[in-house]
Amino acid sequence: MKTSDSELRSPAFWVPTLYFAEGLPFVVINVVSVLMYKSLGVSDAEIALFTTLVLLPWTLKPLWGPVLEMFKTKKYFVLITQFVSGIGFGLLALTLKLPSFFQYSLALLAIIAFNGATHDIAADGVYINALDRQGQAKYVGWQGAFYNVAKVLSQGAFVFLAGQLEHSVGVVHAWMIVMGLFGGIMVLLSIYHSRMLPTGGAAGQVKTAKEAFGTFWDVVRTFFRKKYIGWGIAFIILYRFAEGQAMKIVPLFFKASRESGGLGLSMSQIGIVYGIFPPIAFIFGSILAGYFTAKHGLRKSLIVLCAFFNIPFAVYTILAFTTPTSLVAIGTATVFEYFGYGFGFIGLTLFMMQQIAPGKYKMAHYAFATGVMNLGLMIPSALSGFVSDFLGYKHFFVWVLISTIPSFLVTWLVPFRHVEEELDGAKPALAEEGM
Repeated sequence: MKTSDSELRSPAFWVPTLYFAEGLPFVVINVVSVLMYKSLGVSDAEIALFTTLVLLPWTLKPLWGPVLEMFKTKKYFVLITQFVSGIGFGLLALTLKLPSFFQYSLALLAIIAFNGATHDIAADGVYINALDRQGQAKYVGWQGAFYNVAKVLSQGAFVFLAGQLEHSVGVVHAWMIVMGLFGGIMVLLSIYHSRMLPTGGAAGQVKTAKEAFGTFWDVVRTFFRKKYIGWGIAFIILYRFAEGQAMKIVPLFFKASRESGGLGLSMSQIGIVYGIFPPIAFIFGSILAGYFTAKHGLRKSLIVLCAFFNIPFAVYTILAFTTPTSLVAIGTATVFEYFGYGFGFIGLTLFMMQQIAPGKYKMAHYAFATGVMNLGLMIPSALSGFVSDFLGYKHFFVWVLISTIPSFLVTWLVPFRHVEEELDGAKPALAEEGM
């Protein structure tokens, strides 16, 4: 079989941009839309609830993940979904001028979320199938890093831009411009990847509906028959239990007035102290953790990664009790948390790749794992606004620290299905698929 130029290119040409494209829609929906709706006058409880509910496709994606194993190539679905996301953001920008903007924009965010979840299945399939275990460990730091370059751009530079534009063109037009720019970026990425992205392996050709159903059932059955799968699911859900509660409230806490217990930051200030330097710290943490884990192995590294991931949430408790006015102090605390977040998140990513995904249906089973992860994230996130309203910001962040305990327990106890020596001897995925 003739190998295309894109198959021969170094992963450095496509891993960064692929995971930037994976991160952008999720961050816009999960974080940027929170700040947009805050500026447009929507209540905290509604923001936390509805911007979490539209993330549901990232939880349910295992339901259609197996379908992507049956048709075309992974690259095909990556290109289509990136282009559709671009169009979706453009349409969302137009809805912000409508009287019922909240309902219409949420509907479009839900469509973008479904499309983005489908993109992530295919993108992860390209990554897992195009790289062997050594390559996965080597580039997982870059994967996480450029996923968070999307954070730097979206919740940092573009939130700052929105804050500046709010003063010159008004709130509505400011966010219309920003959402339109997000759409343009996604369309450009689809064009770039049409040349640079490897196929990720061809799908199995399904000829009948019966055969398609049989393949789908086999994907589901083999996932739940994996050794220690109960432990694996518990680990995936509980590792981010504290983060799930903090992630929606932190930007709202930064934006809320000092009279209500918040830090009273402007939109532009949030863009600087929360959206630029912290994600950069995440990038460095991710890269360092990738090399750290490649050197020591995942089993030996996991509890260290868990500690880096969870302990830094204490900075938000400190900020809530001290309410400093210094942007340097607030920014430094947030940078510290994000560095630990980036370092520790690698543990979950590699666990899903190396302990859950291996087998006949790598892409679909990784999609199952990330769907379970997002379910574990979504439930506490959806309720976080109500919990924060009830407890107040100070006691809410104390509760977040208490919520890190299950993460430590499951990390300490989780058994490994594959030992690293077995994975070292495994053939690269492309060789398995005859590529």
